[in-house]
Amino acid sequence: MEKIKESICRCKWCNINNERYIEYHDKEWGVPCYDDQILLEFLILEPFQAGLSWEVVLNKREGFREAFDGYCMETICNYGTDKIEQLLQDKSIIRNRRKIEAAIWNTKIFREIQKEWGTFSEYLWHFTKGEIKYQIEKTSSELSDCIAKDLKKRGMKFIGTTIIYSYLQAMGVVYSHEKDCFLYNKGDKSLS
Repeated sequence: MEKIKESICRCKWCNINNERYIEYHDKEWGVPCYDDQILLEFLILEPFQAGLSWEVVLNKREGFREAFDGYCMETICNYGTDKIEQLLQDKSIIRNRRKIEAAIWNTKIFREIQKEWGTFSEYLWHFTKGEIKYQIEKTSSELSDCIAKDLKKRGMKFIGTTIIYSYLQAMGVVYSHEKDCFLYNKGDKSLS
């Protein structure tokens, strides 16, 4: 007897033909993150999707991790022109000079925020007083406007409200699983 694969509903944006995307949707996206290493990784990756899609970035995630030295903050902060030229030749990542330079610059700002707040996580979560915000089917919010404005004021580049909103969703600060998704309403009774 042939076993029938169970059909699970996921958010519409999740390409069910891409195992990597399914794994990301089911196990990472929207899960509250307090780990500065992961927060840095995604702060580097998110701007690379501008003009593209998150799926393109996600498919190159391992290439990015290797190219950016495992997201070692101190190493990235010390990248010079030779490393930028090396990254521009690396086919395993998205080779856009402005985005690569922004990733390096933003890592330096990330480090400054850590020095000021103790951790980047403390900085990020202070905007919601540690609470998860529940918003479905949006591309920006007052929260992403506020954080993007503050990060820009601090000098970050390629950081607008839409990219920050996407970042907040990915890091679980904003919970946005769609109503038909099997993960919708996990732990929040106000969405019922």
